[in-house]
Amino acid sequence: MGRLFDFMLPENKSPLTADSTDGLFHFINEVSLILLIGITFALIYFAFKYKRKSEDDKTPLITHNNTLEITWSVIPLLITLVIFGWGYSGWLNLKAVPDDAYEIQVTGFKWNWAVNYENGAQTLNEIHVPKGRPVKIVLQSRDVLHSFFVPDYRVKHDAVPGRYTYVWFQAEEVGESVVFCTEYCGTSHSDMLAKIIVHEPEDFETWLELNGGGPSGTPVEQGEALVVQQGCQTCHSVDGSAGLAPTFKGLFGKEEQLNDGSSLTVDENYLRESILNPGAKVVNGYENIMPPYEGILSDDEITNIIEYIKTLE
Repeated sequence: MGRLFDFMLPENKSPLTADSTDGLFHFINEVSLILLIGITFALIYFAFKYKRKSEDDKTPLITHNNTLEITWSVIPLLITLVIFGWGYSGWLNLKAVPDDAYEIQVTGFKWNWAVNYENGAQTLNEIHVPKGRPVKIVLQSRDVLHSFFVPDYRVKHDAVPGRYTYVWFQAEEVGESVVFCTEYCGTSHSDMLAKIIVHEPEDFETWLELNGGGPSGTPVEQGEALVVQQGCQTCHSVDGSAGLAPTFKGLFGKEEQLNDGSSLTVDENYLRESILNPGAKVVNGYENIMPPYEGILSDDEITNIIEYIKTLE
C-alpha cells in the first residue's frame, strides 16, 4: 500500500535496512503535515474570532494558561521521544551485521571505487552481490574523505582515510542500483559513481568463479603470505599457543584487556592501528616489542593481513 510521501523516495530494494528509515521518514512528514494544517486553521479561526470589532475594543491582560502550556510542551516532547527511539532503533539495525553476511572490501579514491572480493576478484566501480543474502561493505579511503551512499538501500557512510567503516544491506531484486559519493572530494566529485549489480545466488557464484583468483591469490592467501614474509609468526602464533604476543587464532572479535586498564573489542580498526603503531594499545600481560609498519606495508597489504587474521577462528 502506497504512502502519502512515497513520491519523495527512490524504490526500496532492501527492506531489511530501508523499512525503518522509510517508516520514520513518513512519520515525520505526516506529523508535520497534520501540525501544519492544524496550526494554519487555528490561525485563520482566531484571526476572525478575535478580530477588532470597534475602536473601543481592548485586548484583556492574559498572564498564562497552565493547561495550554503543558499541552504544547508535552506533545512535542512525546513526538521528539518517538522520533529519537525510532531513529536509534534503526541505527542499531544498520550497525548489527548478520553473521552470514558476504563481505566485500570497497576503497574510495579520486574519483573511483575499487572493489575486492573474498576469492580475489576485483572490479572498478561495479559491486556484484547476490540476491537475498546480507552483504557487508567494508569501506576505506586512499586519499581524502569520501562517502558511500546507495539511495535504493537507504545506507550511507563515510569512507575515512586510515580507518575502516562499514554498511550492510540485503538486496531483494535482481538489477542495478547507483552508488554516489556524497562528500565533496575534489574536481570530479560528481563523477564518482558506481553500480551495485544484483545477481541470482547461482549466477553470483558463477560470476565469482569466472572472475576470482588473481595471479597472487585471494586476499586471505596474500595476507597469509605476508604474515610469513614479515616474520609475524615469530611472536604471534596462529594455532592458539602462547607466544611473545597475542595469538592470531580467535583474535578478531575478542574482548581484550589493555595495559592501561581499559578494554576493547578487536576489530579492523584496532588491527590496523596495531600494525601501524603497535605501542598505541598494548594488550595486558605483553610488552611493546613490535616495530611499527608505517611506510612498510601498503593499505592493501594491511587489509589482506587483516582478512587473513579474521579467518583464524
